[in-house]
Amino acid sequence: MPPIAKNNNGPFSIPTIFLFFTLIFILFLSFFFFPFTSSTTKIISNPSLFLQTSTSSAINVYVSDLPRSLNYGLLNRYWSFNADSRVGSDSDREIRSTNLGKTLEFPPYPENPIIKQYSAEYWIMGDLMTPPELRTGSFAKRVFDARDADVVFVPFFATISAELQLGVAKGVFRKKVGNEDYQRQREVIDFVKKTKAWNRSGGRDHVFVLTDPVAMWHVKDEIAPAILLVVDFGGWYRLDSKSSNCSSSDMIQHTQVSVIKDVIVPYTHLLPKLHLSENKERRNLLYFKGAKHRHRGGLVREKLWDLLTNEPGVIMEEGFPNATGREQSIQGMRTSEFCLHPAGDTPTSCRLFDAIQSLCIPVIVSDNIELPFEGLVDYTEFSVFVAVGDALKPSWLVNHLQRFSKQQKDVFRQNMAQVQPMFVYDNGHPGGIGPIPLDGAVNHIWKKVHEKLPMIKEAIIREKRKPPGVLVPRRCQCT
Repeated sequence: MPPIAKNNNGPFSIPTIFLFFTLIFILFLSFFFFPFTSSTTKIISNPSLFLQTSTSSAINVYVSDLPRSLNYGLLNRYWSFNADSRVGSDSDREIRSTNLGKTLEFPPYPENPIIKQYSAEYWIMGDLMTPPELRTGSFAKRVFDARDADVVFVPFFATISAELQLGVAKGVFRKKVGNEDYQRQREVIDFVKKTKAWNRSGGRDHVFVLTDPVAMWHVKDEIAPAILLVVDFGGWYRLDSKSSNCSSSDMIQHTQVSVIKDVIVPYTHLLPKLHLSENKERRNLLYFKGAKHRHRGGLVREKLWDLLTNEPGVIMEEGFPNATGREQSIQGMRTSEFCLHPAGDTPTSCRLFDAIQSLCIPVIVSDNIELPFEGLVDYTEFSVFVAVGDALKPSWLVNHLQRFSKQQKDVFRQNMAQVQPMFVYDNGHPGGIGPIPLDGAVNHIWKKVHEKLPMIKEAIIREKRKPPGVLVPRRCQCT
């Protein structure tokens, strides 16, 4: 047999094949070492702080058509009062003197610290009321047909409604007769329950902002299936049985709140932001300002106070960061390495977010605390968590904090500076009407609501297939 002739010019010659595999290898290395990144990718110095980001660009939100008297009209009424009988402020007195708050379509929110700390309802609504051409950075896309919506936002200013009643006639707040706040709550519930949107989902895809612990207090049972935006779960749990450990198979618990469907949102901070470049020497070890005597879980605070009050480097001050104590609070937080955050009447308070804005490392002594945006951010990168049992040992807490090196504390503050914007609501525009910060609290709240959608949609579908008259109790949702 004659030898086969070599053809070096064929399409599959050895040099061609070698070149082909060489190019494939180079392309593989380029993908491995230089992955493509989106032009919107945010470079973070500590990527472990930000645990995940949403893959969606928006959540579709329909705004329930409540009467204006249940949102901005309540603010007009608030400003019509001659004075605030609770904790007023110089800024509020100036607004009342101009009469603008009574007449503006989008009135300002009170600076009264008791009310301002719960202002999430105002900033979320302000974003949704902003003209579409200015909302290009908003994660929530407003739609005008409920059938196109992922969720239905109920624009009731529940905090202002409650505070109006507490300011006028606190004695009837827990009653229904003579309670205008209850009448407003009833009006909201009666309105939404008549809508097709509510009847399609049983309210499971409706969003209520209930940051004030007493907001919508009388109708909590009726809105329990909805998505609730709350600052914590303190005071919300109601058990159908005495069992509280979910260990008994024949005991069923009813819970009005759950990390599966609800969203923990930040308080509005009351102290101004301190930039990392402005940080100065901190001469005190630990700072706390607040009321010594609390109820329920806050009883730990009184014990901590007695343990810490005479410790070197520790400052414990009674009071609230209102008009008279604001500068004192700013000074205390900015000159202390750590800021104490014990539970009060509920597991959280606005001082945690004041500490973050002041770059004062939070020391969280609250075993049952729920924190906003967990899953989006890792609090252990800038906070110290201490078990109540350890904190109540004499000198334990001070000794523990003294062990942190300067380098560790500097890293905590650097990490804190990165997450400061996440806890800011204010968009800097009158009435809250205008573009919101892309990395601010409002957008992060909607991202967390978006994470809940698959479970909420599943619950709606499961409900639809139940035969008429069949009741399935809500079972304990352990965490």
